[in-house]
Parts: sequence; C-alpha cells; structure tokens
Amino acid sequence: MSTPDCLVPECHEPSDPLAPVTLCVWHLAVSADWAASTEGVTDVLPSPCRLCGSRLGVRWPSGWLCAVCEWRHGETVDDELPPPRVDVVYYLRFEDRIKIGTTASPRQRLSAIWHDELLAFEPGDRSLERRRHALFAEERFGRTEWFRRSPALDAHVTGLAAGVDDPWALYARWTSAAIARSG
Repeated sequence: MSTPDCLVPECHEPSDPLAPVTLCVWHLAVSADWAASTEGVTDVLPSPCRLCGSRLGVRWPSGWLCAVCEWRHGETVDDELPPPRVDVVYYLRFEDRIKIGTTASPRQRLSAIWHDELLAFEPGDRSLERRRHALFAEERFGRTEWFRRSPALDAHVTGLAAGVDDPWALYARWTSAAIARSG
C-alpha cells in the first residue's frame, strides 16, 4: 500500500503515514515552525535568566522570554533602578522554636536575627503575618513572634516549602515577576 503524496501543490513527496494531515516531512516541519511562531515554544533558555535565574523560557521568532518573569533573554538588568517592594512572611527555625515575621528586605532582616535555618517564605505583609500569629496563637511565646513547634505549625511550614529547594530562589522569582509587571 503506497502513501498518498503531500497535499501541497507541486510537491510530489510522499506524505508521512503517521502524520494527522497528508503532508510530507518537510511541509510538516514548516507547519510546525509556523505554529511555533504564533504560540511560542517552551524550552530551556540558552543561559539562566539574568533577572530571576530561571532556566525555563519561551522561544519566539523575535527572541527568548523567561517563562517565569517574562524578562527578555539577553537584556541587561538596570541596577540603578530600585527593586520593587515584595513583602514576605518568613519562617525561621532556631533550635526548637519558629519565628514568624514579615519584611520587605529579607536579606537585611534575616541577617539581624539569630537563627539556624530559613524554613520558608510566603508572599504577604503585616496583615498576613497577624493572621498567621492568630492561627498559631496557642503555640506563641508571650507577645513575641516566636512559636513552639507543633504538628499544625510544622504542617503549615511544610506546605509552604513543598517543591521549593531554596526559599531565596522563590523570593528572587517573586521579585523578578514584580519587576516585569512594573514594565
């Protein structure tokens, strides 16, 4: 049984028998390239995004965009512009206690607090921090931001950290996304 010829006029190549349309391999490739030009192709960036460090990108005919923060691959980051404000609620462990606090400058803030480990970040400001303090009020040490570990608190922190190898990388993504949103 022979395969029919490609449907493109004046192309007499045999069509690919596994293709969903009667086109030769060449015209299938041309069609795929054309479709990619309108949809973009998700792929690994040629090098990590300069803004957020992600390796995932979308390739367009006009160039690459970071799939995480949409920064145009290869563009320089203007270090003179102030970074956007990204408020986070942080969870620090010191021995058998956990501190729940908030800041818009986590590197500066966490460097001033004695702790053993950064457990997680959560996007949010003082209102979210207050809700977390109320949620775990039974574990709270007086009026401080330190809490006794409990199954509920451990489960909450574990949920925030699920799938996150490095909380700082997650913070960098939030920051880069805020920069991309600001234009």
